[in-house]
Amino acid sequence: MSGLSAIPFSLLELSPMKEGATVSSTLANSAAYAQKADELGFNRFWMAEHHNMPGIVCAATSVLIGHIAGQTKTIRVGAGGVMLPNHPPLIVAEQYGTLESLYPGRIDLGLGRAPGSDHITSRALRRDERRAENFANEVTELQTLLGPYDGSHPVRAIPGENTNVPIWLLGSSLYSAQLAAKKGLPYVFAGHFAPRFVYDAIALYRREFQPSDVLDKPYVMLGLPIVAADSDEHAQFLATTSKQRILALLRGDPLWLKAPVKSMAGLWNEQEQAQVENFLGLSVVGSPVTIAHKLNMIVKELGVDEFIFTNDLYQSSDRHHALEILRSIKA
Repeated sequence: MSGLSAIPFSLLELSPMKEGATVSSTLANSAAYAQKADELGFNRFWMAEHHNMPGIVCAATSVLIGHIAGQTKTIRVGAGGVMLPNHPPLIVAEQYGTLESLYPGRIDLGLGRAPGSDHITSRALRRDERRAENFANEVTELQTLLGPYDGSHPVRAIPGENTNVPIWLLGSSLYSAQLAAKKGLPYVFAGHFAPRFVYDAIALYRREFQPSDVLDKPYVMLGLPIVAADSDEHAQFLATTSKQRILALLRGDPLWLKAPVKSMAGLWNEQEQAQVENFLGLSVVGSPVTIAHKLNMIVKELGVDEFIFTNDLYQSSDRHHALEILRSIKA
């Protein structure tokens, strides 16, 4: 199992909410989860931006990042990610520059260009779809705003300027892989929901990478759904929570976190089953030995530099135990 000892483990949090729970209790659970990760030595704890999704309460991403950073000690905290076309780069620079000033050396800024919701909500966000086409230029603008002032631009991010918050590019297709390579930025592939292009995207990023002031060689972080338990059988049982939520997503239903079930039979049809299993195609489910074997195989196949896991289990105690299992396989 020690082959994974040099690979950093990180977490992506959606603040999953049970039906009937409160936002306050859900966010308290996220904070306790982050504290557990901090205690166990996980590398990063990132929050994802989603809007208008009952069952997902991480819409105010920068606010939550500040809260989590304040509740933890050493773990890096960041956005996985900010959907940049939803926000003016100046506002993002000010927000994350402020966070970096409050928690020096602990803030990350992952950027994506998807809406983080549906088209109706995109309009409510005043999102201009043409900005997604200008994503590369807006990333450059954000880098300038967060970098040292050189006297050449009239608009400055105060605070934000010269905080040099690390920027990551997130993606589930070839576009962000190519852009990250061109800019010499670290790249995160969203394997936790879009496994289709994982091999092509990572190969493209490594092949076309151009060294920069940020990186001298490629750095790939891979998002994976994880379900870790003491036995393979129990892990498969716990995994039905994620399957039910993806099924709800496909049907356009609320994404409440649901209790695991003994069998998914009767809950989905054959087409839905195929869609859910495709969505979760990179899921790593099992006991400590199974998890370690699968992760080692992924490292060998893809040359991953870091993993970032979604860990959407129904009970907080199971989520915390999954972190203990992940920590144990690095020993």
